[in-house]
Formats: sequence, C-alpha cells, structure tokens
Amino acid sequence: MARMRSKKRKVFVKSTVKTPSVDHVTGDKIPKSIVFSRGKLPGPLKQLQKDLRKLMLPHTALNLKEKKRNSLKDFLNIAGPMGVTHFLMLSKTDAAPYLKVARTPQGPTLTYKIREYSLAVDVARSQLHPRCPPDLFKNSPLIVLSGFGTGEQHLKLTTIMFQNIFPAIDINTVKLSLCQRIVLLNYNKETKLIDFRHYSIRLQPVGVSRRIKKLVQSHNVPDLRSLQDVSDFVTKAGYGSESEADDEAATVTLSSDIGRVNRASNKSAVRLQEIGPRMTLELMKIEEGMCSGGIIFSEYGNGDGAKKEANHEEEEMDEED
Repeated sequence: MARMRSKKRKVFVKSTVKTPSVDHVTGDKIPKSIVFSRGKLPGPLKQLQKDLRKLMLPHTALNLKEKKRNSLKDFLNIAGPMGVTHFLMLSKTDAAPYLKVARTPQGPTLTYKIREYSLAVDVARSQLHPRCPPDLFKNSPLIVLSGFGTGEQHLKLTTIMFQNIFPAIDINTVKLSLCQRIVLLNYNKETKLIDFRHYSIRLQPVGVSRRIKKLVQSHNVPDLRSLQDVSDFVTKAGYGSESEADDEAATVTLSSDIGRVNRASNKSAVRLQEIGPRMTLELMKIEEGMCSGGIIFSEYGNGDGAKKEANHEEEEMDEED
C-alpha cells in the first residue's frame, strides 16, 4: 500500500532590502512588518497591498510570495527568525474590505473596515506635478497621530500600535535629510473614522526664485544666449520674483544644511505632497491575541452583536481560504 507523505507548507519571502535589526544610535529593536492577504483579493485591493508594502519600506518584505494554502500559522513561523514584529493583513468579505494590524506573536489585533481608499497611482493622476522619487523609500516614514487624545482605551491602543509599527526617532540625533516621508492618521471623534494619509516631505528655501533653485540643484550650465548680461538671469521679469508663496506657519530654520539649496543659515518652507495610498478606516474591534482571544473593544458592543459580527467575518475568511 502506497504511503502518502504530507508536504509542509512554506511561505516564500524575498526582501529587496537588507535592513539592520537594531538601531545603531538608540540601541532599540527596529520594528519590521509584512503585508499579506487572507483569502482572495480583487485587483484593486491587490494593488493596495503593493502600495502598503512600499509605504512600509525599508523594514518590510517588498516581494512577499504567498500561496493560497498558506495559513496564519505559516506566517507566524517565519516571523520570529526574520524579526517581524507586525502583520498587516488585507481581506475582503461581501460587506467590505478589512485591514487587520497585529503585533506578533501574541497580539493584540486591531481590525479596521476600509470605508474608502485610493491607490497611489490614483493620487498621482490627480496631481499636476506628481513627485515620488525612488530614494524616498530608503528610510522609514515619520508617524503623526492627531485627534487620538480622548482618553478612550481603544484609541490609546490604536496610538500605541501605530507608534510602534515604525522606528522611533531621537530628535537630538536624527538627520533631517533622512526625514523624507510622513504618515498622518487623523481621528474624527464625530464620525469615528480615521483618515490615513501618506506624504512626501520637501524643503524649499524661502525668497529664492524657481530659476535659481534649479540652477543650484542641477549641474547643468544654463542657456544665456538670449540675455545681454548674467544679471538678467536673476532680475528678468517673471523670474527674479518668481519665488513661491511662503506660508509663515510652514517656515522653519534648519539646524544643519540639507542638500545644495537648503542651508542652515536661511529659512526653508516645508512642503507636503501626497503620494498615497489613501484610506478612510473605521475601527471595528480589538482582540487580545493574534486574530483570536477576548474582545477588548467592539464597535457593536461586547454582547451578541460583537460575536455575530466576528463569527460572520470568520466564516467569510474560511470560505475564501
């Protein structure tokens, strides 16, 4: 009688970026994440998954190869050896798409319903001059949370989870040139919705014309054939006073030089440009463990409504798996 041998399930992970496990300045462990799906995702949500992986760079697996038979246990088995501290899990039910954010290996797990979302490509198409250079993703984004200081326990847990999912920074030692992205989460206590936004950070010197900026930033010799004198390059109408409107509230004095244009001796204006993805999230429940355990918080209360919603979601996931 032939003997059947069961094959072990494997998760194939390939990361394009090798990152350290410990911050060389603070000595703290650097949080790492993996973004994957539970169940089958439609095309737009697959792209959202790719956008989230890019957002989490460099401390994530950009090229994570999943298989349909992979279970949550498979991902937990590789989390320890790879130093993964957080899971971001996308799923889709008949009701709506969901995003789960969990701390490995024992939780807690926060489940969000994705009310609305826009892909990074959609955000870029809506802009006249989209800007997303590849070197933006060499360093982790800063995290800013607004409106979460209401004192409610579930909002405190949300704050702690998102603060710990990105590396902490030391304002005394951080290099300003490395701060090129920012993730903003804004909580609206009236609608109970969270606006999730992702921006690039750009510094521009105050009071300098656009033509001078380009001259300093590039190494190309400008075309002066149509000018009588080199001073015309600076004072010519339409260029000499072409500096962009400077918002005083967004003007800062740098502690060190950044690039060839932004000098510590001059003021610079901070510009934020959205690069996506964009999401509107609603916190549905918080579980003590990894997608299991006691319910700490539920939007439907802690009674039968919460259990019914949880059971419905689990049934949907089992069908997809």
